[in-house]
Amino acid sequence: MGRSGSTLIERLLGELPGFCSVGETVHLWRRGLVEDERCGCGQPFSDCGFWADVGKEAFGGWHRLDAAQVLRLKDGVDRTRFLPVLLNGAREGLLASRCERYTELYHRLYSAVSLVSGAHVIVDASKHASLAACLRWRYGARMRLLHVVRDPRAVAHSWARRVARPDASPLSSEPEMARYSAGRAAVHWMAQNACLDALAERGTPTLRVRYEDFVADPDGEFARIAEFAGYTALPPDVTGGGLELSPGHAVSGNPMRFTDGPVGVRADHGWHEAMPPWRRRLVAAVTTPSRRRYGY
Repeated sequence: MGRSGSTLIERLLGELPGFCSVGETVHLWRRGLVEDERCGCGQPFSDCGFWADVGKEAFGGWHRLDAAQVLRLKDGVDRTRFLPVLLNGAREGLLASRCERYTELYHRLYSAVSLVSGAHVIVDASKHASLAACLRWRYGARMRLLHVVRDPRAVAHSWARRVARPDASPLSSEPEMARYSAGRAAVHWMAQNACLDALAERGTPTLRVRYEDFVADPDGEFARIAEFAGYTALPPDVTGGGLELSPGHAVSGNPMRFTDGPVGVRADHGWHEAMPPWRRRLVAAVTTPSRRRYGY
């Protein structure tokens, strides 16, 4: 679920040779094509040379895509409400047909990113379990799922903050990052993590990483993540100055995607003091069954 520290891990993976991180492509169709928001390189999506080349390779140019039609297709399959069928349903019928057409867009997108970047591993930080379930239909075990989980009380506290989106454009429908109430954040945390667990139980290669373990031992955890993602060499140390974030082309996501330079990893435990006790108790009560499953 968002606000779990996944953007830093995505950026670090994108620095490995043969890897390319692209941000949260689940939002590309609206925030890129329609609202022309800023790419991680700082340019509006329409002015970014990287994404222009990707669009030409994938679709003959972004102008060849009907963005409204793509968004209607997305709403018809990439939604949490469809997860029971996506996880358990037969490969026939209307939803299966939509899934086939929807994932064809991603297949062409990823293939184009690989050609333009020269990378053989594409890191997509989209955090929709429903998108992962769709892509599983197409890729099977070729898709590897990195399941990043964080204490739900910390997640709920982060979702309550008001944060401006520096990538927003005059056309943006969301000038600020989304905000959730404590109860809604708790329910989403339960649902998203349960669905990701369900994907793992159905054979999707999955590695679970706890935010708290990553910030406590960045080098050890990143080495474990890199190996899982198929990186065969010894990854550089995160805390020893071996990795710096270079400007990238993440299409959407946390504002940290605009950060470059030396990597600094530190734990954010401010929620312990800043989160009102009643909110903490509410989130703890709602998430008790799953929270214990993850060691919280």
